[in-house]
Amino acid sequence: MINAQDIKNGTCIRMDGRLYFCVEFLHVKPGKGNTFMRTKLKDVVDGRVLERRFNIGEKLEDVRVERRPYQYLYQEGGDDIFMNNETFEQIPIAKDLVTGSDFMKEGDTVEVVSDASTDTVLYAEMPVKTVLKVTYTEPGLKGDTATNTLKPATVETGATVKVPLFINEGELIEVDTRDGSYVGRVK
Repeated sequence: MINAQDIKNGTCIRMDGRLYFCVEFLHVKPGKGNTFMRTKLKDVVDGRVLERRFNIGEKLEDVRVERRPYQYLYQEGGDDIFMNNETFEQIPIAKDLVTGSDFMKEGDTVEVVSDASTDTVLYAEMPVKTVLKVTYTEPGLKGDTATNTLKPATVETGATVKVPLFINEGELIEVDTRDGSYVGRVK
């Protein structure tokens, strides 16, 4: 159990039978009345964010989480198979629990977050940026950079990314795995 004033970004709590991560908190001391914590909590399962207010001194059930690097091996059915880099144990994780799974290629390292008490996987997340090779896109025109126009490009994982007109097949690009946006060209 932790006190409400001990909530920080990244703290995981169990509330109403669900797990939530704190994504934002604010210690509020109004002119009149008691001090309280205003928080934004993200549901681990469905990703919804809710705002919640806790009185100072209120007891909350905290959940101890562990973050470990796992290597992506292959896909089997609706699950992705990952290997623990320390114990070489292989575990399946449902594709919808992996953020950025569309941009994941064999050998990529992801961070798996699990509940330490029950050893159940909460979610897995790709690094924020990853480098991918463009396998197909319409040919670009040299010098066509005056406008901010984007075109679709298929990357090596099969995902489609909107890229500038000057990007051609075979080039390496950096992609933001959170929203699938183009970050830059890699040389």
